[in-house]
Amino acid sequence: MSIRGLKKKQPKTFKVRVITVDAEMEFSCEMKWKGKDLFDLVCRALGLRETWFFGLQYTIKGMCTWLKMDKKVLDQEIPKEDPISFHFLAKFYPEKVEEELLQEITQHLFFLQVKKQILDEEIYCSPEATVLLASYAVQAKYGDYDPNFHEPGFLAHDELLPKRVLRQYQLTAEMWEEKITAWYAEHRGIARDEAEMNYLKIAQDLEMYGVNYFPIAQNKNHTDLLLGVDAKGIHIYSINNRFSPNKSFEWSSIRNISCSEKELTIKPLDKKAEVFKFFSSQLKVNKLIFQLCIGNHDLFMRRRKVDSIEIQQMKAQAREEKARKKMENQRLAREKQLREEAERAKEELERRLFQLEDEARQANEALLRSQEAAELLAEKAQIAEEEAKLLAQNAAEAEQERQRLEITALKSKEEKRLMEQKMREAELIAVKLVKESDRRAKEAEHLKQDLHEAREAERKAKQKLLDITRLNYPHMAKYPQYSPSDSRDATFDKGSIKLDLKDIDLKRLSFEIERERLDYLEKSRKFEDRLKELKSEIHALKLEEKQAGLCSPIMDENLRNWGFI
Repeated sequence: MSIRGLKKKQPKTFKVRVITVDAEMEFSCEMKWKGKDLFDLVCRALGLRETWFFGLQYTIKGMCTWLKMDKKVLDQEIPKEDPISFHFLAKFYPEKVEEELLQEITQHLFFLQVKKQILDEEIYCSPEATVLLASYAVQAKYGDYDPNFHEPGFLAHDELLPKRVLRQYQLTAEMWEEKITAWYAEHRGIARDEAEMNYLKIAQDLEMYGVNYFPIAQNKNHTDLLLGVDAKGIHIYSINNRFSPNKSFEWSSIRNISCSEKELTIKPLDKKAEVFKFFSSQLKVNKLIFQLCIGNHDLFMRRRKVDSIEIQQMKAQAREEKARKKMENQRLAREKQLREEAERAKEELERRLFQLEDEARQANEALLRSQEAAELLAEKAQIAEEEAKLLAQNAAEAEQERQRLEITALKSKEEKRLMEQKMREAELIAVKLVKESDRRAKEAEHLKQDLHEAREAERKAKQKLLDITRLNYPHMAKYPQYSPSDSRDATFDKGSIKLDLKDIDLKRLSFEIERERLDYLEKSRKFEDRLKELKSEIHALKLEEKQAGLCSPIMDENLRNWGFI
């Protein structure tokens, strides 16, 4: 077979871009492929088995519609573009996400789509609930909160809250991040799929969750109502209230739904109940509503039947997968805990090592200081030894000096005793001299008085003798050279003899007085010499005692009183 023949047999293809919530994929499709062929290719590429929740959506003439599975792709009214763009989205929503969403990929796609609808405000959520949902979204994206890693500002580039909530409260981005982080820190240990499931479990309780809204009218001229289709049934809302329906038709209470052009009829199971008819603006909208009603009703009935073998296998696999993941998460949590403990132990060891190094450094410094101190102490010891030797020498000298002083003190005591004895002797001599001087003075006074009286008597006697001589011997006046005293043989009367005796006594007395005076002067001179000697000895002893420190103030006072100082 030639190469040309092979080329002729290759089927013609067209390019398709499929956009999921978080990725884009491109496929080459054969011209004859139906919508189901493309849908199955996308599901296989995603590894998705719960295909009944999803569909391929495209936009034509401003209206969103779903690719039909039983018709060729190119035969449907799709955009004329290359490549052709489709959005792979959830078309139907489960009643209970935890029971119906079996695969992790299914759960993840629902999580991303519902999160986008909340952020785009297609699903209303209270501000408090949005913060909690944001914390689960952060847990799913970043894992466990770590203050050392998740520093302030780490959520600055993440869109987590609807703009309506941000406008409603005058809070800074830092304040919102603090509120979200406070919840986020409490989700420690929750795995990504568990965090996404917790997000969906909260979101499924919101009033607008899983509801497709369409404007309708109860007549052909007015569009004053909204029709909502979800997993539980059909709901009629007022145009300004999408939360509380005015009327609801559960799938279990609907007997039939019919569609003819722009009119759609809902027949309740109770035949007596009123048939509800409404009109839509376009036939395409009416057909879209009809398709959604059929699909949601089929899922509603399917949930209430026994699961097929495929579903049972998927549930069993899901349970096994959850158990395996649970064990894996427990193992990872244990390993993480062990790793954290090991890191803490490592940090503690590093801290301890640093502490020991610091202690070793300090010990080394202390050792160096000790060595320096030891050297200084050695020098001081040497100096102290020299000082000790010097002190010993001084002590020996002091001991010798002490002994010398003791000897000196003994000598001084003996000399002091001798000096005191000499002083007492001198005092006695002085007292005797004073007494003798007084006695001699008195005697001298008496002698002077006696001498005066004797001389006066002699004068009187001479005068009397002269007078007598003149009377008895007048002729002697002519011979003045003659003196009665010169006459050896002359005789005088009794008075004359007495006068001569008296004169002799006076001479003898004068001689004795003169002799006594000379004796007194000699004794005084000797006493003064003795006092000078004592004064010199006392002065010498005083100098020695001052040098020896043994001089007494009382002794000085005595010496002053005695006149030696």
